[in-house]
Amino acid sequence: MSLYMDVQIKKAAPFELSESAISKISLLKESENNKFFRVYVTGGGCSGFQYGFKFDEFDQDEDAKLDFGDGVQVVLDHMSYPYILGSKIDYVENLMGSKFTVENPNASSTCGCGASFSI
Repeated sequence: MSLYMDVQIKKAAPFELSESAISKISLLKESENNKFFRVYVTGGGCSGFQYGFKFDEFDQDEDAKLDFGDGVQVVLDHMSYPYILGSKIDYVENLMGSKFTVENPNASSTCGCGASFSI
């Protein structure tokens, strides 16, 4: 019998969610019939790539399902993974409005609004 048999291995999420982001996703998901919050990166925007957030289905062939606690599960497709690795996603509300923001250590530059970036 292995000494490691009872050890539960927990993989680290490729990005962090702030408490504010978790709270907002938790609130929003109440009206999304069993859909998951999707974080993704696409080509476009003024800097080359842009972040996207939406509620969507889970595709077990393309997606990883990440559990952040409080019932918040996020899906991430394998193409977006390297572009968002190590990032921190936050939800901010200020005089300019409210939005999810991404602090991405992989980005070499970002646009003025922070919605797009380049590597």
